Amino acid sequence: MKDFILLLPIIFIFHDMEELVGFGWFFRKNPWLYERFPKVMKNYKDFTNEGFALGVYEEFIPFFGVSLLAYYFPGKILYALWFGIFISLVAHFFIHIGHSIYIRKYIPCVITSLISLPISILILVKCAKFMTFDLVTISVIAAGVLMMILNMKLIYSLFPIVNAKFRESYNEA
Repeated sequence: MKDFILLLPIIFIFHDMEELVGFGWFFRKNPWLYERFPKVMKNYKDFTNEGFALGVYEEFIPFFGVSLLAYYFPGKILYALWFGIFISLVAHFFIHIGHSIYIRKYIPCVITSLISLPISILILVKCAKFMTFDLVTISVIAAGVLMMILNMKLIYSLFPIVNAKFRESYNEA
């Protein structure tokens, strides 16, 4: 299992580079998204690349941190936490693909989602063979998924504040 641990942050970065490079352009080119999906797009109202990059960086911390801990201190609990975080990344890929299908348009995240999804599922299947799925393991896996859901909620709650600060600094310059 240790052979696969450090692939999690690598796959995450590979995927999020497409988002970092493309979202600003995508939102400017598709202003109709704000009218058609106001509930979702409220988080991107004052979108700035800097604010988004800060969110990606914050999200990277648990991906990288837990991977490093599981790599250097292998054990049932850290492997299970890592597994749960990886499951959340795979779910993230499915969500992006679903969004793209729903709006019937390329979204800057769908190509790397399509590339990363089969590789990630294969990694999870291979790693599952090394795990025992008892109550403790399943609970820690669920905690890893929940941790990433809460982390995303935190990031999305901070986006409007951080983006507004960057917009202010643009106006002052």
